[in-house]
Amino acid sequence: MQPSGATPAPTGSATDDTLDLRLSEEVVPRLPAERLAVAAHPGDGSVPDLLDHIAAWGPVGTTAGAFQLVPVRLERDLPLIADWMNDPAVAAFWELDGAEVRTEKHVRAQLEGDGRSVPCLGALDGVPMSYWEVYRADLDPLARHYPARPHDTGLHLLIGGVADRARGLGTALLRAVADLVLDHRPGCGRVIAEPDLRNIPSVAAFLGAGFRFCAELDLPDKRAALVIRDRALRHLL
Repeated sequence: MQPSGATPAPTGSATDDTLDLRLSEEVVPRLPAERLAVAAHPGDGSVPDLLDHIAAWGPVGTTAGAFQLVPVRLERDLPLIADWMNDPAVAAFWELDGAEVRTEKHVRAQLEGDGRSVPCLGALDGVPMSYWEVYRADLDPLARHYPARPHDTGLHLLIGGVADRARGLGTALLRAVADLVLDHRPGCGRVIAEPDLRNIPSVAAFLGAGFRFCAELDLPDKRAALVIRDRALRHLL
């Protein structure tokens, strides 16, 4: 599904989704340790920080290894992300396949936007293996379609490697990132997502990660499942 946020079609797939594609080792470089160090993003202070310094959140332990959100740098990360977007399984929901410039436009709109959405690579034990968008759902056009609360934080996700499918990795990472949001954004009471109802593996991954199904939404580009992980229930689900 298409992602929402500060993009031309912002109300598309949230976290959209646990989609995967096969990547060669040449395409997936290991991020040097210094690239994982805390750094200002985007670096010149021109974009407001509406998401509490994602670059400073650091790694978190998961059952699959140490995981970290690393804010995207176009000059470093665009070829990898564009390759992911051109996998047919990913393209069916994100609709960003084709020339690299199409993905660049989508990501750049967030990097140079108003700060409501931050695109990130997800690195597992230092290896970039997923693409995330963490966004302010309460400031997104999505808020017109559900009863938003201040600081609601949304997620979009795609997982890169076919070997990471169907083994619970998406569920583990969604839980970890939702916990990161709740740990580092004290004003946020809920993490939300709106996966395409057709993407059954994605919806299942969210439910397995402690999100609860709340409603079906008719969004401009899809029919979506609104799923929410509540701060008050995070240790119960």
